Amino acid sequence: MSKIKIVRTDSELQCPAIDAQLRDLCDEFVLLPDGISEADLLKATVDADLLLMCYTPITAAVIANARNLKGIVKYGVGIDAINIPAAKSKGIPVVNVPEYAEETVAEAAFALLLSLAKKLIPIDRGMHTAGWLWPLPDWIGSDIAGKTVGLIGVGRIGRSMARMAGAGFRAKVLGFDPNVSQSEMDKSGVEKCELAELLARSDFVSVHCVLNTETKHIIGKQELAAMKKCAFLINVSRGALVDEVALVEALKAGEIAGAGLDVYSQEPLELTSHPMSELFEMPNVILLPHLAFYTSESMERLTQDTIDRSKEILAGELVTVKSSDPRLRGQANCIYV
Repeated sequence: MSKIKIVRTDSELQCPAIDAQLRDLCDEFVLLPDGISEADLLKATVDADLLLMCYTPITAAVIANARNLKGIVKYGVGIDAINIPAAKSKGIPVVNVPEYAEETVAEAAFALLLSLAKKLIPIDRGMHTAGWLWPLPDWIGSDIAGKTVGLIGVGRIGRSMARMAGAGFRAKVLGFDPNVSQSEMDKSGVEKCELAELLARSDFVSVHCVLNTETKHIIGKQELAAMKKCAFLINVSRGALVDEVALVEALKAGEIAGAGLDVYSQEPLELTSHPMSELFEMPNVILLPHLAFYTSESMERLTQDTIDRSKEILAGELVTVKSSDPRLRGQANCIYV
């Protein structure tokens, strides 16, 4: 019987429960660091039976070179770093874990919204510096009740965000999503509208769509200029959904009130010599290190689904695809739920 080799990339994202169970499924388990070169990845995966990735690009060359590869598991949601056409051409199933952190990420997005509205971060910093603050104009926040929250993308995470903002805080919720009908949005209390109208009306704009060729820089210079000067931008989806150069300039110019970000086109951030380094000095910007998904509960769900998909692939069974992303539909040897 041939030996089974499993490779997991992005070791900086520590997943001890996943790693322990993967080791039980194979004869050789290889853990690779984030930022590995394509040449080194080619060497490590040439005889791999299963490849698990989170951020590392899985190129057509890697897929073509992996002679034993039976499947690719994205232990997370976004699949833009995988060359899916190359995998399909070789009959290699690609699967992600789309449901593990829907509520978790929505909670993080709403936490950013709440923190920006109430100026919690600068107030906390001021307290740590001065010991006490009096009600001066610098610290005045805003209510969420009665405001308008605009959602770009009204999928699972967007709908959770809509519930928190609407039913939870009595905000008006607008949604832009060409793939979701008005009747579907009605069920979540969302008014469907075009992007330009959403930007013009919203006090908070929260991005919750997938990254693809159509959505890259869906928020650019023109869109930022269309937002209210008192509005905040929140992005917990993918960095490249926003033209980050334009965002930095808009924040410097006071074109929008502030931003809460968890994702960036170039990760990790750096205090200096990074296209977005200037954001560190802005009190109206909250920066998270791509950890909106990271709770003990979500990691338990991620572990379970990742191991279930890995077992299906290694056993040669139909692979369960839970994602509605069209890039993952139509694969051979898969079952869709």
